[in-house]
Amino acid sequence: MIVGAGFSGTLQAINLLRHEGPHATLIERQPHAGRGIAYSAAHPDHLLNVRAGNMSALPDDPDHFLRWLARHRPELGGFVPRIVYGDYLADLLRAAMERAEGRLTLIRGEAVDAERSGGGYAVTLDDGRRLAADTLVLAPGNLPPHEPPALAGAGLDPDLYAPDPWSGNVADGLAADDRVLIVGTGLTMVDVALLLDARGFRGRIIAMSRRGLLPHAHADQTMGAPLQQRPPLRPSELLRSVRARTGATGWRPAVDALRPFTQDLWLGADAEGRRRFLRHLRPWWDIHRHRLAPRVAERIAAMRADGRLDIVAGKLAGADVRDGQVDISWRPRGADTLRTLRVRRIVNASGPQGDLARTGEPLLRRLLERGLIRPDALHLGIDVNPQSEAIGASGQADSGLLVIGPMTRGTFWEIVAVPDIRVQTWSVARRLSNAHWVEGEGL
Repeated sequence: MIVGAGFSGTLQAINLLRHEGPHATLIERQPHAGRGIAYSAAHPDHLLNVRAGNMSALPDDPDHFLRWLARHRPELGGFVPRIVYGDYLADLLRAAMERAEGRLTLIRGEAVDAERSGGGYAVTLDDGRRLAADTLVLAPGNLPPHEPPALAGAGLDPDLYAPDPWSGNVADGLAADDRVLIVGTGLTMVDVALLLDARGFRGRIIAMSRRGLLPHAHADQTMGAPLQQRPPLRPSELLRSVRARTGATGWRPAVDALRPFTQDLWLGADAEGRRRFLRHLRPWWDIHRHRLAPRVAERIAAMRADGRLDIVAGKLAGADVRDGQVDISWRPRGADTLRTLRVRRIVNASGPQGDLARTGEPLLRRLLERGLIRPDALHLGIDVNPQSEAIGASGQADSGLLVIGPMTRGTFWEIVAVPDIRVQTWSVARRLSNAHWVEGEGL
């Protein structure tokens, strides 16, 4: 049984069918399987952050998405709209189900609890139904951003504060002279700014994060020669290595060359090395590694040049509601004194979070309370071993409870984009289908 039919869960189901694995049940609370938040809530202006040539959902068929585009949307190429990729996933699921008729059951509902039952799991849905599964695969996707502490208890109603950047109503009721504060300056902020612009908002947008760093853009440039050996594990040595390679190839090829090694580097690093990376290097890694489509970067640059989008470095200190707006107190980076900013609306685009202790997801909370899952050491998500098996409160991995997708970033780090998740779901499907015993990996 697979809980969650966003990209990770849908692709897990597709790979089980392709490997002629066991009958599967796919549970999704949204109306349509195969889209998830990233593709169902996207505006036509929201583009993929990876070129179409590397967006095949199938690791054994790298040109699959390109061929699908040639058949269905031949006018598109390069960085494709995300809603089109959602169409691709839905079509891939439909085709897989047609080829394997009766081996996948789709259920509309929300899983709110799960417990061990016999040799498997019993899953309870929000309507009271109980379903049995030999193996349970969790595909929760990204959790919503946590509320900034400075906003807690401020009494902000939904018209003043949008905690969910994907709600679709972030532009409703805004006037041309209003100001909007976006908390965060990463990829989610870019999506919100583009959505506000597309919905006709012509006021001022202020995007704030602690460092005020904006994702860089992709460039039309060839990949440098691949690395001949694994880079060093220590963060300081790795940084020196990347800087040296940057001088020869440019920073984009230098960063991209790490991709084949990133998960191994993370798995091989000790706990202190990982903490140091998160504390000192993560913000710069994010803006260099997870980049914008050139057209998106140009639009953001134009909005900044027109004075409609400001990127500031600072930290929220408090919020007070006055006269139907919000007075924000904030401290600029490197400053000791507070400043005040009045805005009409605040949008939380601080990015997906993974701290299980703060999640409101009923299923994850119940699994945590039962000790069947636990947070990873860095509170980035759910603790799993390299086989994606959940590690419970006892410290033991459970081969019958697996987790896939971004919530496994504590173990794999690079597990938020299609090129990484497609490999994870492929590997899990092969094990569940006993296909890992072929192709020289077993008997």
